[in-house]
Amino acid sequence: MPRLGDKELFLLDMDGTIYLDRDLFPWTIPFLEAVKARGGKYRFLTNNSSKSGQDYINKLAGMGIRAVREEFVTSVDALIADLRSRSSYQMCYVFGTESFKGQLRTAGIPVTDKREENIDCLVIGFDTELTFQKLEDACILLNKGVDFIAANPDWVCPTWYGSVPDCGSVCEMLFRATGRRPRVIGKPQPAMVRLAMERTGVSPERTVMIGDRMYTDIAAGANAGIDTAFVLSGEGTKADLEVSEVKPTWVFESIAALHRAWEGERG
Repeated sequence: MPRLGDKELFLLDMDGTIYLDRDLFPWTIPFLEAVKARGGKYRFLTNNSSKSGQDYINKLAGMGIRAVREEFVTSVDALIADLRSRSSYQMCYVFGTESFKGQLRTAGIPVTDKREENIDCLVIGFDTELTFQKLEDACILLNKGVDFIAANPDWVCPTWYGSVPDCGSVCEMLFRATGRRPRVIGKPQPAMVRLAMERTGVSPERTVMIGDRMYTDIAAGANAGIDTAFVLSGEGTKADLEVSEVKPTWVFESIAALHRAWEGERG
């Protein structure tokens, strides 16, 4: 029987888990402070590729959380590691924000947002700067047979007024138009979880993935072979538990309840 009290590394989804859009949940800072006070570690894991690590540092700072770049593992980090491991693409067409493109370029990945003859890979992320030209370019490239990689498969991104289409929804639209589906890098794939454990040196047995989505957060933890905690503070509901093939190790109303359980098991 796994014990929450044995966990040392907490992998935290962000939107819907520690905040909603720009509103920080009141239980977030007490939990983060308790983890550090007890000698633990946490890392923020996000599938959102539209922002850079510095963007998230600034966002959390505006909410009262002091964070550094090493405390973040993003889908772009995992994507860059994947692209570097292949080192075979002449040019990647970037379907995403300027921030997304800039992160890839800074990492040394050959990128463009123009349709060129030497493009052999289409890379797509959550695009808050979406245009029809990008959709048309993507369809042309996919019909030519270039490789297709997505930073994340999320259907929606939560906001204060509801949800907006995320990368997964746009990929579904491209599938309907071209019959092509991408290879996905972010959650639910295990790459981000494994990268976080590798960077911190914490074993899978002492790591837990916490999130509000069964099909990304909880699935990513399960695919990486670690325990998971499903929180009901964001998109996910109890109904998701009944239909999901992947089951979390624990279910909590929020991180506040998880915090109490963790402290209780630690005595």
